[in-house]
Amino acid sequence: MKRLLALLLLAFASIASAAVTVIDDRGTSVTLPQPPKRVVTLLPSLTETVCQLEACDRLVGVDDFSNWPETVRKLPRVGGVNDAQVERIVGLKPDVVLLSSTARVLPRLQQLGVPVVGLDIKTLDDVRRVSRTIAQLLDVGGADRLWWQMQDGIDAAVRSVPDTMRGASVYFELSDGAYAASESSHIGQLLTRLGVRNIVPGSLGSVPKLNPEFVVRANPQVIMLFERDRPTLARRPGWSRIRAIHDNRVCAFTDAQADAIARPGPRLATGAQLLADCLAGRLTPKR
Repeated sequence: MKRLLALLLLAFASIASAAVTVIDDRGTSVTLPQPPKRVVTLLPSLTETVCQLEACDRLVGVDDFSNWPETVRKLPRVGGVNDAQVERIVGLKPDVVLLSSTARVLPRLQQLGVPVVGLDIKTLDDVRRVSRTIAQLLDVGGADRLWWQMQDGIDAAVRSVPDTMRGASVYFELSDGAYAASESSHIGQLLTRLGVRNIVPGSLGSVPKLNPEFVVRANPQVIMLFERDRPTLARRPGWSRIRAIHDNRVCAFTDAQADAIARPGPRLATGAQLLADCLAGRLTPKR
């Protein structure tokens, strides 16, 4: 009888030890009976983090914009960040859904009994913290190793920036003359690491909506934006007087390059190197 009791206690202890608990960015404690084997992600940066932690095989569904690494392109799509399809997500029978803590779909998934972990990534420190949280949830190692690999890559990008560009004023546009990456965004923090000056202060928020006249007055030496928005520059009143446009110091990033830069995730070093290549004139300017 004592032996049977001991075996039962051992079994229960094993089950308890298999459980995983994390605190998400809502401050909510989320406990799963075991590390999740079926994961749905609703942000590209979260998708990429799961894969870089060598757990891509656990993904059973992703948002419409997740496209890296290549293997995730074959996974079921469950909608965008703000229009995720609840029924489709539930139908995938996930053990957990990783998403923004402010995602509209989060309360509904909770009501349906689907475990959710809300994670927000806006800064470089957030990238490290979220990587650790996901690694803890998945019960895998490698989060710190991944972080230091990124730091090594960023340091290499810093070394590749010409001394003549140190302190240069830079404007990074995220959307057709309206939204910009400020000093407090992860892009702004990368620019600071690269030794240049972002014309958009962090006091305006991480991704503020700007009056186009703000950029004209700031008169940046370098403009960085996405290729799809490059043709609109010529139509913007007063922008022809900006130094960056006059001197043809405009870098237009392709969609693939933009993804690596704009997504705060494990490809930070790639994004930093693209920014450095722009500053060094290694990205071909477009007129």
